[in-house]
Amino acid sequence: MFSLKNIFRLIAFLEGVSYILLLFIATPIKYLQGNPEYVKMLGMPHGLLFVAYVVLAIVVGMERKWDTKTMFIVLIASILPFGTFYIDKKYLKNL
Repeated sequence: MFSLKNIFRLIAFLEGVSYILLLFIATPIKYLQGNPEYVKMLGMPHGLLFVAYVVLAIVVGMERKWDTKTMFIVLIASILPFGTFYIDKKYLKNL
């Protein structure tokens, strides 16, 4: 039930959602309305989810013996908006 793959998929989803909220909701509110509270609220959880994503990507990649190219794509996706959703669909769903 709680396999490493499923935990990674959950963290990838949460990291992607937190990044989108931070980038497209909290940051515009901060700069357009001068209210940094949403960035403060979402910043720390997003940072923790980002670190968890990177660590789990490395662990799962080593476990699944991903080649360097796949590992690079999975890691780069964490800094692209909607990237983790692509990774879930392309690499994680069928593990």
